[in-house]
Amino acid sequence: QVQLVESGGGLVQAGDSLRLSCAVSGRPLRNYFMGWFRQAPGKEREFVAAISSSGLSIEYVDAVKGRFAISRDNAKNTVYLQMNSLKPEDAAVYYCSASDKWYSETYYSPARYDYWGQGTQVTVSS
Repeated sequence: QVQLVESGGGLVQAGDSLRLSCAVSGRPLRNYFMGWFRQAPGKEREFVAAISSSGLSIEYVDAVKGRFAISRDNAKNTVYLQMNSLKPEDAAVYYCSASDKWYSETYYSPARYDYWGQGTQVTVSS
């Protein structure tokens, strides 16, 4: 069984940066494809970014391209989401997720991920 624990959320002003971390335990991170999703109140869970097990394939939702960067350190069993130039519309609970497979066509679907963390709150004031 894989456990995911997110950290790094908080309250920031528009234009600020945050780095979220996702610590993976139970099994080696290198076995998994990883994703970040977010969910704002009253909205569905939304794909943010994904990274393959090797780190060679990376995908982002258009809304965060050029501002966010996903990365992984398999030796530390940790995945990161660097968020720059934050906007009020980025405010949400951010979730880390893991999948046994890389779905090149549907990596953006929450249904493709087998394991989830509890989430970390990101609040952005204008």
